[in-house]
Amino acid sequence: MQKKDMNTMNTQAKIGVLLVNLGTPDSPSVADVRKYLREFLMDARVIDIPFLSRWLLVNLIIAPFRAPKSAKIYQEVWTAQGSPLKVYGEALAQMLQSHLGADYEVVLGMRYQSPSIPSALNQLKDKGLEKIIVIPLFPQYASATTGSVHDKVMEIVKTWQIIPEIAFVQSFFEHPQFIQAFAEIGKKYLQQTDFDHIIFSYHGLPERQIRKGDATGTCLVEAAKKPECAGEANCCATLHAHNRACYRAQCFETTRLLAQELAIAPENYTVCFQSRLGRDPWIKPYTEDVIKDLVKKGKKRVLAFSPSFVADCLETTIEIGEEYKEVFLHEGGEHWQMVESLNDSALWVETVAALVAHYAPLLPKVQVSSAMS
Repeated sequence: MQKKDMNTMNTQAKIGVLLVNLGTPDSPSVADVRKYLREFLMDARVIDIPFLSRWLLVNLIIAPFRAPKSAKIYQEVWTAQGSPLKVYGEALAQMLQSHLGADYEVVLGMRYQSPSIPSALNQLKDKGLEKIIVIPLFPQYASATTGSVHDKVMEIVKTWQIIPEIAFVQSFFEHPQFIQAFAEIGKKYLQQTDFDHIIFSYHGLPERQIRKGDATGTCLVEAAKKPECAGEANCCATLHAHNRACYRAQCFETTRLLAQELAIAPENYTVCFQSRLGRDPWIKPYTEDVIKDLVKKGKKRVLAFSPSFVADCLETTIEIGEEYKEVFLHEGGEHWQMVESLNDSALWVETVAALVAHYAPLLPKVQVSSAMS
């Protein structure tokens, strides 16, 4: 018998895109904030001490005493739509979906609380995807952020019967479009005011976490002891083969590229680190110390970037926008301006689309024929 084509069709294998940010309480109530803090701080990549010590610290000290204070701060930033971090994340996912089109499936997950990574992955699980690209929304790699996201995704996906190809974005601290997107926001302030100094404030990390991830013995070592760092105050000031995976070095490189894009001379900006917690030493210099020192040097007008955050949150709106401003003015400063994060800007959407295109180019159409004799 002669074969006869009964059905010929084109199918397009979709690519899943999982966007992940840190997370936020479900509400600014003390109970929800306490629940969020417990999940967040019990992550062994966030507080990297033995489990029992971590459990006692988080559940008996930090969560009970910090939750009421944090709840008040969350109430300050909470909007009618909810937490800004979640609102901007949802907007980014929707805009990216429209930008990429129907051949991609874009979902948002939070490392802690909702929408959770498990729920986001479940949206992708049964769609027959050939590839999933995971994009933690942290420009610079740290074990406590990007590493934790990768860890959680692998923990879930390893239980699937069919595991698709998965691409993990590790960082985008030097991506040209990321640099351009942040620079464009900062330009409007630089055009309005003649600032005396610019600070680039990044979220801090305990020094022990930097050293744990260093296989070269280079990180946080004085330049005089390392010939590859000759002429620098420390090995983070220049990005090279020995420190490329170092969070602090990546922050310095992001700053260098932003300063270059904005034509800011090296003597006119400072890199610093915020949000330290506990008594252990964190990476330096500390933002608060830098601010006080700048005022002593006669810097009265300061512009503050925070390029480790892609969406405004407590650390930008409150810590940089209000608390550090208060310190600056109290010390004798006159004009403090925070540069907002990328949030839902068009250039940021294009940046994430470019990451997708790099890590998971669209698969070719597959011809599927159904025939019978």
